[in-house]
Amino acid sequence: MNSKTIAEQFSEYASSLHYEDLPDEVVHRAKCLIIDTLGCALGGYASDPVRIARELAANVTSKEPASLLCSGEKTSLDLAVFVNGVMIRYLDFNDGYTGKEAGHPSDSIAALISTGEVMHADGRALITATVVAYEIFCRMCDTLNIKPMGFDHVTLGAMASVTGAARLLGLTPEQITQAVNLTVAANVALYQTRIGNVSMWKGCAYANASRNAIFAAQLAKRGMTGPSPVFEGRAGYFTAVSRQPFELAPFGGGNQPFKIMECLIKKYPLGQYSQSVVEAALLVRERIRSVRDIVEVHIHTLETAVSMMAGDPEKWRPSNRESADHSMPYAAAVALMHGRVDRTHFEDPYLHDPELLELVSRIRCSVSEEANRREPEAMLCDLDLTLADGRCEAVRVEYHRGHPRNPMSNDEVEGKFRRLADGALTKRQSDMLLSQLWKLDELADVGDLFALARID
Repeated sequence: MNSKTIAEQFSEYASSLHYEDLPDEVVHRAKCLIIDTLGCALGGYASDPVRIARELAANVTSKEPASLLCSGEKTSLDLAVFVNGVMIRYLDFNDGYTGKEAGHPSDSIAALISTGEVMHADGRALITATVVAYEIFCRMCDTLNIKPMGFDHVTLGAMASVTGAARLLGLTPEQITQAVNLTVAANVALYQTRIGNVSMWKGCAYANASRNAIFAAQLAKRGMTGPSPVFEGRAGYFTAVSRQPFELAPFGGGNQPFKIMECLIKKYPLGQYSQSVVEAALLVRERIRSVRDIVEVHIHTLETAVSMMAGDPEKWRPSNRESADHSMPYAAAVALMHGRVDRTHFEDPYLHDPELLELVSRIRCSVSEEANRREPEAMLCDLDLTLADGRCEAVRVEYHRGHPRNPMSNDEVEGKFRRLADGALTKRQSDMLLSQLWKLDELADVGDLFALARID
């Protein structure tokens, strides 16, 4: 049993991990995920939530200005983190991790690149802080599932963002502990964000958690203390959120694997639980002449996936992008009808296409006990198709493309980035930014990335 508090364990890890401790494959994986994350930001730049966030950030100036991705506008550090985080998350295309809890650790990269810019950190510092944030997020996901208590995974994301950013801010171990105390005490988010009629806030919630985390780290740097022990205390996290004490597994390093190696990269712009479903639908589509021949589609997958992505009426008739990209039946219908799924399919005219919605009505989703048993090792989907001539087709997908057991190649990661950047950056700009990101460990100042990612 560890004698240190959870907050102290976070601090100790953030303070003690060094770039030189990272194996080559971990450094490479961090580069891949940062490339993927910045590509998602470029793809999300023109969205309404980003416009709203940018307008708000434009009202604020700072003596320590931080840049907004793509536009290059300046604002305060915490608001830059918020805007950049919304940009990253909007398309629901950035990475994922599944343990007992699930979420998107790359959302924390918004806090890290902005802090790195303000502190003139180098690329190696950014890579190390990224690995720290991934360790915190993923180890917490492995420890407990907070959804049944009504809490959202961004509650864990705030912990990851504050720990990684506090390291970049140069906080002492005691200050990092206090930054964690302040963050955990003040940031408990509701799971309602991701169920029912999903709103714009779905893509903003982690960005807001990171914004609050940055504020806490800035306070701690100036001497502010937070409630302690924030996890173990009589009215702390164990009592209010997890409802039970827990211990963390050892963090990555030494003989322990790094969690960043277990994160997925999405091939499709939709919730991570539907990646296998869409891949199965695309595979089975190759065996049929027309979607009009389909009598019924039956999807068997994880209970969590069915509950989150097919458990509300809104998921069967989504009225907005946020509900559609979190709808398993809608995503499957798009794949079956169009033979591809891209970011345009979650907007009109597809969103209200009567033929597409009629196909949605022929889909059933049910829980697979085998899929439940194999979670999180696999993201199993069995898809059965019944055709008008009585024929049945069945497809199984265990490890979708981008899953850590079926990873994308460097070329695939780069191709995804280029598709997302198309229309925002010129080919020459994309070439220059990608070249620098692949050589991130040689970068002298993280701020140079903002100049390279600026839309002319």
